[in-house]
Amino acid sequence: MITAAINVLIYAILTLLVGLYKPKWALFWMKEPSRIMVIVMAVVLFMVAATLFGEGNRDKQPDINQPAATIEVPAAQPTKTENLPQ
Repeated sequence: MITAAINVLIYAILTLLVGLYKPKWALFWMKEPSRIMVIVMAVVLFMVAATLFGEGNRDKQPDINQPAATIEVPAAQPTKTENLPQ
């Protein structure tokens, strides 16, 4: 999923750069393309890439419902009090 997020991010950057230079190239299906529409499309693609990246990273997180490893802690030892000043 992270690979798809990186691909969408690259596509968003290329769409933004090409669309700001020549909007007709990026929005070839429109009669009157504008740079505002290119920016809107690139922002939507950026949000899709960020969501995909976040979901891909969430799959790598450890499960918090699993019990943690236990560590044995030694018991406290009483101290000698006969040598302490009073």
